[in-house]
Amino acid sequence: MCLFLIFKMIVVPSTRIIDPVNYNLKMILITGATGFLGSELALQLLDRGDDVRCTKREGSIMPLLLRPYQHKIQWVSADMLDIFALENALEGVTQVYHCAAWVSLKRADKKKMIHTNVTGTANLVNLCVKMNIRLLHVSSIAAIGTALPGELINENNHLEGATETDGYAISKVESEMEVWRGIAEGLNAVIVNPSLIIGLNAGTEGSGSLFATVYRWGVKFYTMGAMGFVDVVDVARSMILLMNSEIHSERFIISSENVSYRQLTAEIAKNLNMPPPTLLARPWIMELAWRCAALLSRLTRKAPFIDKVSAQTASETRNYDNFKIRHATGVTFKPINESIREICEDWHLSLQVV
Repeated sequence: MCLFLIFKMIVVPSTRIIDPVNYNLKMILITGATGFLGSELALQLLDRGDDVRCTKREGSIMPLLLRPYQHKIQWVSADMLDIFALENALEGVTQVYHCAAWVSLKRADKKKMIHTNVTGTANLVNLCVKMNIRLLHVSSIAAIGTALPGELINENNHLEGATETDGYAISKVESEMEVWRGIAEGLNAVIVNPSLIIGLNAGTEGSGSLFATVYRWGVKFYTMGAMGFVDVVDVARSMILLMNSEIHSERFIISSENVSYRQLTAEIAKNLNMPPPTLLARPWIMELAWRCAALLSRLTRKAPFIDKVSAQTASETRNYDNFKIRHATGVTFKPINESIREICEDWHLSLQVV
């Protein structure tokens, strides 16, 4: 199979108020810390010696990445739609990294997903304004528009929410609007728009599903599209650099390099000792694929393995400009082929252990 998924994270916190008397005087809060990016961010902050509090869903399992640090983290269940629980969680906090977002490919979840992501962000923005807390909001390249042919996409390219149909993209655009509204009201905030995130500890979800698919089934098809990719370690590192700078009221694309889907899948296949893709999946094939997926989803009542937006994106070339984040922070990015090699080596090791 080819890379035609838009990689997203699902983090949906829920509710439990905890006793504020146990809070430290200074604290960093991460929403969505059980997710792929949130857990890597928490790890890097803990390695710096920062005091970290993390929100999670009721009953969520702590990521393996953070288990050695469980005694150093204050875990708190706080639904993003529960203003009182959020306010309690923000006591003593000076910085917030907002990584939490709900993602679903199900058509039935579209309105609820948009409402949850946008309202949750609005609640957090309102409280950060009220409590004078600095906010770093994690958006997505899904909220970035396209550029003219031959040009790199940058932070000045805005997605037109009024004509957008993808629920996740709409939720990200409108969530950004809530942050900009907060900035107009005095909020100290910065926005990041990561490209497609890969890296260790992704498991078999999101971008990790591609590696799992190639390993289990091989890859025969590729599409003609291209996209920006970035290692999760570099995303978290960039976020920390921005948070601890004097930069505010800006948004930054975080992307390592632009890679064609054919090149990406071939590199994964090579590192997994599999043959590279040789057959081009043309746009009409992708069109057929998402329609079949939609029909199968209705019959099985499970999320489709590909949706219309993902199928169409797989044949598009979207190359992103990372100059702004490099110029602002001095960050250097790990080459994507190096990230792929590390992930594939980890796959081999994990399967040997099993």
